[in-house]
Amino acid sequence: MQTQAIKSPSIWGYLQLMRPANIVTAWADILVGYAAAGGVSIMADVWAGNLTTDELTPLLWLLLATSGLYGGGVVFNDVFDLELDRVERPERPLPRGNVSLRAAIILGSGLLGIGILAAAQVGIVSAVIAIAVAMAALIYDGFGKHHQWLGPLNMGLCRGGNLLLGISVMPTMLSERWFLVFIPIVYIAAVTAVSQGEVQGGKQSTGLLAIILALLVVFGVLGLGTLEVYHWRYCFPFAVLFAWLVLPAFIKAAQDPSPMTVQKAVKSGVLSLIVLDSAVAAGFAGWIYGLAVLFLLILSRLLGNLFAVT
Repeated sequence: MQTQAIKSPSIWGYLQLMRPANIVTAWADILVGYAAAGGVSIMADVWAGNLTTDELTPLLWLLLATSGLYGGGVVFNDVFDLELDRVERPERPLPRGNVSLRAAIILGSGLLGIGILAAAQVGIVSAVIAIAVAMAALIYDGFGKHHQWLGPLNMGLCRGGNLLLGISVMPTMLSERWFLVFIPIVYIAAVTAVSQGEVQGGKQSTGLLAIILALLVVFGVLGLGTLEVYHWRYCFPFAVLFAWLVLPAFIKAAQDPSPMTVQKAVKSGVLSLIVLDSAVAAGFAGWIYGLAVLFLLILSRLLGNLFAVT
């Protein structure tokens, strides 16, 4: 009976709106920020028995916060796109009638509220960042995504804010690690630029831009090795894996910017966010932590086979 309930049109429709596979990629952002802030030392002390597991509670709150923020953001994406989806993507839950518009608005609002309240449990700084991320997501959903250049930058700011949310577990570290936001900003700008052609097809020039931006991200991740606390040798294999997963898909999208090829590139780009995060996490916290973050890719890909990513 529980299986039948989960597969009911309305519940399944709610899950589709929330894009669970994408939410997992947001967890990886938090784990990277946590590592960059030095949170791994807390984990080590908990493991050694020097601290109680209560010290990990802020991390759990932030994981819940990003789940609400990301889930709410993508729900409102479909809310704003309802009329367009009736024509271009009638299989989505709202145009199909599996979920009503009113229910979707309530769901999205509730998720954003949960995200902000969960972040507030960590501290005022985390709450402010969560509010900023929620506002950036709504601006993107309603206006930003319709602009060729503002859209990618807007979405990049959402992911960059999510990384800052992870760092905010130790607010004093924000002043030392703020520049890390440029990694997700540049990369998401690349993915979002490609995604503009996932319905009607894209442009070769956009695909070339995405390739250049992805290469900049790879060099930027390795370039963090100039920091004393960052070990590029741990990061390197993860960075190579990231490049191997992303660049071929982007190159194909540049050569053949048809909707099908672009959609595959976008899916690869979104799910590879976890690989990118694992590279940075490994640089700050070692290869074991990097592997732990990379493990989320398995979960995300499994969910990606069940629920739409774009």
